[in-house]
Amino acid sequence: MNLSVQWTTLLLMALAGILLGLAYDSYRVLSWKLRFPAWMNAVLDLVYWAGAALLVFRLLYAGNQGQLRFYALLGLFLGAWLYFLIFSVTIRRFVVMLIQAVQRCGRMLAKLLAVLIGTPLLGLWRVLYGTLKLVLRVLRGMLRFLLRLTRPLWVLPVRYLKPAAERLAALPWIASVRNRFSRKPKDPPEPKE
Repeated sequence: MNLSVQWTTLLLMALAGILLGLAYDSYRVLSWKLRFPAWMNAVLDLVYWAGAALLVFRLLYAGNQGQLRFYALLGLFLGAWLYFLIFSVTIRRFVVMLIQAVQRCGRMLAKLLAVLIGTPLLGLWRVLYGTLKLVLRVLRGMLRFLLRLTRPLWVLPVRYLKPAAERLAALPWIASVRNRFSRKPKDPPEPKE
């Protein structure tokens, strides 16, 4: 294996170390800021390490056909060390700022949707509800007015028919029919002696 392949592998592994550090910091800030449940953090840890292994072995395969040598591990370590020494604080601040910007955009979008869609729908609901209440009040008033107008027409027959109904109810055969169909239990017949 010639020297250029070794240097290429070293640089690719250093790049992999930097990318792994970037991914780890981003993941760490996201899990801290978004407060994932503990089980989800465990799953995301597994996903991170599986992705890291795939990245390292893919770059290692591209650099020297997958041969794992000491300089490859040294390049991976140096890349991660340089990342955490130089870029880590800046990247964490950038990710926090990016999360806050996304949250602000989400809140602005929610307010915009509330103003553009929610307010007109609320106004339409208020107009329809007010109209319905007005129509029901008008109908109730008209019904009261009609009942007052027709009161002499239905009060007089009730006054004259009530005494006639009482006389009919007092007739013996109507009383027997009423007793027969009433729900009162009959008294048991007394035994004859």
